[in-house]
Amino acid sequence: MSYVRIWVHLVFSTKNREAFLTKEIRNNVHNHIIANSKEKGIFLQAINGYCDHIHCLISLGKDQSIAQVAQLIKGESSFWINRHKIVPCKFSWQDDYFAVSVSESRVKDVIHYIKHQEEHHAKKNFADEVNEFMSKYAFVKIDEQ
Repeated sequence: MSYVRIWVHLVFSTKNREAFLTKEIRNNVHNHIIANSKEKGIFLQAINGYCDHIHCLISLGKDQSIAQVAQLIKGESSFWINRHKIVPCKFSWQDDYFAVSVSESRVKDVIHYIKHQEEHHAKKNFADEVNEFMSKYAFVKIDEQ
């Protein structure tokens, strides 16, 4: 039997960072993603976000990649949002996403960070958070390489 524990902090935004995710919509979308993740065998430890993005802490299974899990979560949830007309126009997630590994010793910190997104974004908008991620994790845009 294989034993795998690879924690990933996954962050993705609405297309063009549109603020579609009101608190009520956000809760419905999160609950749907939680249920769908269980069905798809995705271990989702924490989920939360704000009006234009979502944070997930996942543990990859032995046969899962970040790209697979991101596609399953994003693709199915946007299909569900559109099928149920949760927002007034066609909904989609931004194509790109952030994904960083999380050491076992930092899992509780990341869960706390994810659970307190509303408080966090009362002080900092998503654009500033993106810039912080870019700097903290030394991400480089492909056209800058």
